[in-house]
Amino acid sequence: MTDFYLYLFKSSTISAILLVVNIILAITIIFLERKKPSAAWAWVFVLFFLPYIGFILYLFIGKPLRQKHLRRWMPKDSIGIQEMIDDQKARVLKDELNIENFENARELIHMNLQTNNALVTKNNHVELFNDGHEKFDALLRDIANATDHIHVQYYIFKLDGIGKKITAALIERAKAGVEVRILYDALGSRNVRKRHFKELIQEGGEVEVFFPSILPLINPRMNYRNHRKIVVIDGQIGYIGGFNVGDEYLGLDKKFGYWRDTHMRIQGAAVHALQARFMLDWNQAGNSLDLSFAPHYFPAHDITGDIAMQIVSSGPDTPHSSIENSYIKMILQAKRYVYIQSPYFIPDEAFLEAVRIAVLSGIDVRIMIPDKPDHPFVYMATCSYAGDLMESGAKVYHYANGFIHSKVVLIDDQIASVGTANVDNRSFRLNFEVNGFLYNEKVTKELADMFHEDLNVCVEMTKESYESRSLWVKFKESVSRMLSPIL
Repeated sequence: MTDFYLYLFKSSTISAILLVVNIILAITIIFLERKKPSAAWAWVFVLFFLPYIGFILYLFIGKPLRQKHLRRWMPKDSIGIQEMIDDQKARVLKDELNIENFENARELIHMNLQTNNALVTKNNHVELFNDGHEKFDALLRDIANATDHIHVQYYIFKLDGIGKKITAALIERAKAGVEVRILYDALGSRNVRKRHFKELIQEGGEVEVFFPSILPLINPRMNYRNHRKIVVIDGQIGYIGGFNVGDEYLGLDKKFGYWRDTHMRIQGAAVHALQARFMLDWNQAGNSLDLSFAPHYFPAHDITGDIAMQIVSSGPDTPHSSIENSYIKMILQAKRYVYIQSPYFIPDEAFLEAVRIAVLSGIDVRIMIPDKPDHPFVYMATCSYAGDLMESGAKVYHYANGFIHSKVVLIDDQIASVGTANVDNRSFRLNFEVNGFLYNEKVTKELADMFHEDLNVCVEMTKESYESRSLWVKFKESVSRMLSPIL
C-alpha cells in the first residue's frame, strides 16, 4: 500500500508540475509574445488537450523566430537599390512608369515598393510551365549552357531520378569552371545531407543548408522554413514557381499521380531581383564568407520582352505580410473575375473577408483546390474554408486529375501572381516565400486559359454535396479549422 500511495503522490506531483508549466506557457503565449489572437487560442487549445506534450510541441514549432536568427539578411554591398526604389516611387506617383494597364496596377505597385522594396522591371520575357517534364527539360538545357554561374535554391531537393540528373548536370558545369551553388531547406529536404553532394563540392561547387537541424527530426526552428524555389543562371535566366526537385513532380508518385503545378522561366531585368533574393538567403544560411553582390552576377540584359513585373518576398524577416497583402489588394480591385489555385487554402479573416466582398460585389470568384489530401488536417481545414466561401457565392472546384500544387492568383486579364506562397498562415507569416507579380494582359490571359483548361478535369463543389458530409467529416473539419492558425 505504501508503494501505491507513493506512486499516486509522484503522479499527482508530475501532473501538477505539467499543469503549472501549461498555465505559464499559455500566459506567455497570450500576453507576452503578442501572437495573433487566433494563433494564440489555437495554441491554448493544444496545451489544454495535450498537457503532456503540448509544451514540447510549442517549443519546437510555436516559438517566434528571434532577431539573432535574422541578423544576416542585409546586403553588405551597396548596389544602389534604395536610390532606384525612391526614383520608382516618385515615378509611380507621377504616372511615369509607362506600364500596360498602369492605372489598374498603380496602387499594388506602389504598395510593394513601399513595403517590400520590390522594384518594377518592364523588359521581361516569361515562359510558363504547368508540367514537370517541360519545366525540368528547359532547366537542364539552361544548366548545360551556363558559362559563369548557377544558383539553385529549393525547399525540397530529392536525390532520386530527376535530382540525380540535375546534380550530374551541375557537376559537369562545375568541372568546366562554372560557379555552382545549391541551397536547400533542412526540413523540406530532410533526407539530404551535404555529404551527398561530395563530388560537386570536390569540383568546386558549394552547398548550404537553410536552418539546419541539430539532430535528425530535432530542429528548434522547424516552424520557419525557406519555401522558395529559385534558380538563376548567369544572371540572365531565372526560374520561380511551385515545382520542387523530385520524381513526384514528374507525376511518378502513385499516391498523387499527375502533378499539376505552375512555374515561370524569366529572362529580363526581373532576374536581378531573383538573384538578389538568392544571395541574401545564401548569406543567411552560409558559414563561409558572404557572397558579394559583384557586377558579374547582375549583367546587362538585351531581352526585348514586354512584361512588367515585381518580385515580392515575405517571411518572418519582413514587417509586412507582403504577399498576402498583395493577394488581398488584387481581390479587392477586381472588376470581373478572381481565379485562385492553391493546394492549401486556409486563409485568415482578412483574406476571407476580401473574397466575400468580391463575391457580394458580383465578381466571378473561382477557387481550385485538390481533391485528395496531402496533409490530412490541412486538407480538412481547406475543405472547411472552401465550403464556407462556396456558401457565400464563390465557385469552388476540386482538381481530379492528380494533385494540384499551383500557387496562382489572377484578376481581370490584367494582373497575375505566380510563386511559392500558398493561401495559408504558414506561407503568409511563417515560411520564407517569393512570388512574381505580373502586369501584362497576354501572360494573364495565358494563365486564365490554363485555369479554364483545368476546369475540364475538376468537380465543382455544390451545396448539396457539401451539406451531405458525414458527421465524422464535419467533426474533423471543425477540429482542423480550430487548429488552422498553427497548421
